[in-house]
Amino acid sequence: MNGIGPQLPLSRDYRFGNYSLITSYNEEVKQNFKNLLLTSPGERMMNPDFGVGLRRYLFEPRSHSVGQIRQRVEAQVRKYMPFIKINKLLFDQGKPAENLGGSPLLTILIEYEVPSLKLAATLILQSGDIN
Repeated sequence: MNGIGPQLPLSRDYRFGNYSLITSYNEEVKQNFKNLLLTSPGERMMNPDFGVGLRRYLFEPRSHSVGQIRQRVEAQVRKYMPFIKINKLLFDQGKPAENLGGSPLLTILIEYEVPSLKLAATLILQSGDIN
């Protein structure tokens, strides 16, 4: 099978040419979804609305930012990846927003599916991935 797209971060791999390529639609969807979550609005040329921009929420009080993140993720998925259905969106191991405190450490767990690919997957992002 040929590659579908470049694997990020870029790395040398001569099986497909100069760089590693993603060879499954499941991995391509996961990479694109992660890219949508980590890209800050204004960062993508010619599309200033693209991206959730999780980095800007790292040092915000968690009790205020959880609702904003949830709303932004859902809106961005509807607009840019409407084929994804989000089943679960949890913050900091599923603790209620009022118990999250002021910790700058953020963990987001997203269970999602792509019905057309019969794909069900989980994406976990932690502060180290976001920063």
